[in-house]
Amino acid sequence: IQGEAGVREHVRRAASQPAHRGMLSTAVGIVREEGPLKLWQGATPAIYRHIVYSGGRMLLYEQLRESVLGRSKDGGSFPVWKAAVGGLVSGALGQFLASPTDLVKVQMQMEGKRKLEGQPPRVRGVHHAFIKIASEGGLRALWAGWAPNVQRAALVNLGDLTTYDSVKHFLLRNATLQDNCLCHGLASTCSGLVAATMGTPADVVKTRIMNQPWDSNGKGLLYKSSVDCLVQTVKIEGFLSLYKGFLPTWLRMVQF
Repeated sequence: IQGEAGVREHVRRAASQPAHRGMLSTAVGIVREEGPLKLWQGATPAIYRHIVYSGGRMLLYEQLRESVLGRSKDGGSFPVWKAAVGGLVSGALGQFLASPTDLVKVQMQMEGKRKLEGQPPRVRGVHHAFIKIASEGGLRALWAGWAPNVQRAALVNLGDLTTYDSVKHFLLRNATLQDNCLCHGLASTCSGLVAATMGTPADVVKTRIMNQPWDSNGKGLLYKSSVDCLVQTVKIEGFLSLYKGFLPTWLRMVQF
């Protein structure tokens, strides 16, 4: 959200925007200005999100793999393209179910920035955030930003699954590596890179949509839609602004 185009257009005060910070300087700034525990701000809704998202995704993927995509009963080979389709669909549906928890997480994580800017707190905790959002905009408001959120999940799952499997088998066939932690780590690093490259633009749009202020009718004050957010971001900040936060996103996706 650094240098966010919609905010500059809304308040017309570009000079008030904070200086650009990278990943490490952002972390140091949070610790110095808000305290080290604030690095875990939004951890509770993040856990809720993973329970809903991962649980829903795994259940849906199993059902798709066995009942729709037709994996052989003897546990034989499963084509990569079928795994990619199953991962894309199950990831998208799982993320749709978990979108309200993502919305609360984003708003809680932005509280530190609002405090430093002298703005009043928007939410006091997880349950207050859910109640406040639903009471002000109805249950529909809990799914604000769901479209780029679902797109991000679908792209991340597609890039992650296909790349991980392809890289792992390539290494086993063409290198002296064994099927061990090193091989899995290299495959995960590559799959995380592809997934982050595919998903970060949707992640930027999703975060900005979820973080924007809303009027009494539940309409965003900064962006009319995800497409409007995308257009404003690229037009005012440039194409590379869609990859803000790419490095921490990639590191988060790498699992050894």
